[in-house]
Amino acid sequence: MAAVNHWDTAQHLLLVILGFFVAFAPRYLPIKIFTQRKIPEWFNEWMKFIPVSLFTALVVKDVLVSPTYQFDVVHHVPELIASVIVGLIAYFTRSMALSVVVGLASVFILAVVL
Repeated sequence: MAAVNHWDTAQHLLLVILGFFVAFAPRYLPIKIFTQRKIPEWFNEWMKFIPVSLFTALVVKDVLVSPTYQFDVVHHVPELIASVIVGLIAYFTRSMALSVVVGLASVFILAVVL
């Protein structure tokens, strides 16, 4: 039988406070460090690829990989069509907001139609 949680209010509050610091530190420390130093140009060039890389990794996994971690295109046709539409919108407009709205709308419409 699993043990029952016997934490009191102070322990829950301590957990929330510690969670705050764990979540806050990775956001605050780079700002604090890099505002006092000059960032090398190579680092700025390298950082330009991070958002695209993360976005691509998330999209490719959701669009081309099944829940059993197999390459699956057949069951993801609406997502594939929507990703092509979003890619074109993002390329020509360079608008993240418009891309997200068009992507959500196209996935919804294609899922209902297909």
